[in-house]
Amino acid sequence: MTQTAITDINTLISERHKIIVIQAAGGVGKTTLAKQYLYKNFDLVLPLEMAKDTENITAVESEIETWLKQYFQEEPGRDFKTTLNRLKQQLQTRKVGVLIDNLEPALDKQGRFIEKHNLYVELLRVLGDENVQSLTLITSRERLCDDRIDRSIYHYPLAVLDVTAWSEFFTTRKIKIDTPSLEAMHKIYGGNAKAMDILLGVIRTDYDGDMSAYWQENCTLVETELKNLVESQFNRLQTLDIDAYKLLCRLGCFRYQDVPRVSIDALLALLWDISEDKRRDVIKSLRNEFEKGEYWLHPVVREQAIERLKASGEWEEVNRKAAEFWTESVNTVRTIEDAKKAFEAYYHYLDINDFEKCVAVIIQRRDEPWKKDVHKRLTLPPSLAGSFSRFGLLERMIFSIRKIVCYIPQGYLLIQLNNTLGDLYWRIGYIHEAIKSYQDSQAIAIKFNVENLDYLEIDSLYNIGRCKVELGEIAEAIELLEKAHASSEYSKWHVRSVSILFNLAFLYSCLGFQEKATYLAEKIYHEIPSTPLGIKSTGYRSLFLGLTYINLSNFNQALEILISALSYAEKINFIQMKGKTLVGLAQIHREQDNFEKSLDQHSESIEILDKIGAKCDLAEAYYQLGLTYQKMGETEKSNTNFNEAIQLYQEMEAPKQVEKAKKAKRGNIDSQNVRV
Repeated sequence: MTQTAITDINTLISERHKIIVIQAAGGVGKTTLAKQYLYKNFDLVLPLEMAKDTENITAVESEIETWLKQYFQEEPGRDFKTTLNRLKQQLQTRKVGVLIDNLEPALDKQGRFIEKHNLYVELLRVLGDENVQSLTLITSRERLCDDRIDRSIYHYPLAVLDVTAWSEFFTTRKIKIDTPSLEAMHKIYGGNAKAMDILLGVIRTDYDGDMSAYWQENCTLVETELKNLVESQFNRLQTLDIDAYKLLCRLGCFRYQDVPRVSIDALLALLWDISEDKRRDVIKSLRNEFEKGEYWLHPVVREQAIERLKASGEWEEVNRKAAEFWTESVNTVRTIEDAKKAFEAYYHYLDINDFEKCVAVIIQRRDEPWKKDVHKRLTLPPSLAGSFSRFGLLERMIFSIRKIVCYIPQGYLLIQLNNTLGDLYWRIGYIHEAIKSYQDSQAIAIKFNVENLDYLEIDSLYNIGRCKVELGEIAEAIELLEKAHASSEYSKWHVRSVSILFNLAFLYSCLGFQEKATYLAEKIYHEIPSTPLGIKSTGYRSLFLGLTYINLSNFNQALEILISALSYAEKINFIQMKGKTLVGLAQIHREQDNFEKSLDQHSESIEILDKIGAKCDLAEAYYQLGLTYQKMGETEKSNTNFNEAIQLYQEMEAPKQVEKAKKAKRGNIDSQNVRV
């Protein structure tokens, strides 16, 4: 990083430029400059490593989700606009550096963002806002010429390193400087930073650090472009050390995006055909790609590696080995980093069009020890998709599933994938999309008469029934759940039957079927309290039982059960259940005219549900708060919250829920008319 470039960037910052595009050809040192500057001047840097090709660029929604969860410990919003606003709020209170590396794959020939990635425009608008405290450095080989954000962007053409910088570089690495040779090499390679790095490896390894000796032998063989220089180095390595050459080519299979560097274990996994006693010697030959115990490839080097790897016929096998490495290296998903490492296997299988293996990565179950600590009866650990959901990375997983679902043949894997997609859609509030996914799953199960068909049919009916509840279609939900219960009650899937029963008890109470609701509630409360369920179902059993007793006006019983449910939710860190339980407790205190406590619990529940983007539950929370203010006689506040609920219900395309909220709101108007 030259002092001139540092000075220039500092000057641009003093002129209040928020977004700077560092533009130059490959290998000049754009990324090195951006990273060194940001990591030196900012305690927190948000990285966004673009894909090397247009097809595999990650959706911006997924990137911002990751930033919020990983760096700010904040949940993404219920939609992209809300998520972006939360990022903006964070950037207004903290000094943050943002690195968007290798932007050009997202641009068309005119320098505008390609249509499928237009939301990057919205991100750059936020990053360019005068009220944020962030600095964004973008690296790109091409100019960003998008008229939607042009005024926010400053282009900084990065000059090549001068001969003095080259001299300092080689001197600090103990290379014997020969000035005429240095000047000649600098001129030939145009001061290119990556060329300098490659030359260092050759001079140090083959010529014992003697620059003059290297140049004397190679001055007539030089290539004038970085790409050609890289190609010559591959050719050289192929002649000198075939095993090291094969490893360098194989390293091209890694993406270096979500996981920017790979460990030595990853390299060892790619040397399956080399005896164990020789593997580390092979790795030592690639020390130019080594940095602080980890390995990576410069984009220009990776392009050459991929080209040669594909030509070698090893492309598929190497990607399979890499995928197996990622899968085996993550046994427990504790953090977002664990989840992203495990998911790298998906991209390797995607590169070789093995879409069924992509599904296997998504649905593979891994332990989460924190759950075992609090619930010994957990039968199945969560899938990787479930872990992404827990971390709030819903958009990323939905994007990845939608990319492959059309390639999966009809059968068990497609059933699993559709169920997973349905769960994700339901979680984010896309209820109609969720129903379609569950219906597709059910239709395939019936058509192919797959193993455990009875369970898959029961599960599909159960899931669609829960979606109908969110849409306010209670009668339809009851019909589906009763059908599911009839199939499950006397089968080996009795545990699912319990989940169906506590949902039915609640739904019966919603429609005023008191005898049915009371019978089921008492059965659940007294006869089957110890039936082993999964961790979520155990919590929801208490929650729905409490809500049922509210509808039955048994508030003391409801309060006791919901307090227990709240304690359980906090114990297992089940945030969504906590928010839903607080809504129920607020209802009880409203009925008992304890408005202060009710409003406190309403406020806490809305904050929780809004943060995690639980649109359906949030709509219900606003609706219940509207009812509370209505009972307090505060019409304006009541209508404000009804309007919030109506907007969310409209976004969900839930007309019955919209009408429910509008009817409650009309009650305010009618009351006003009566008073007049």
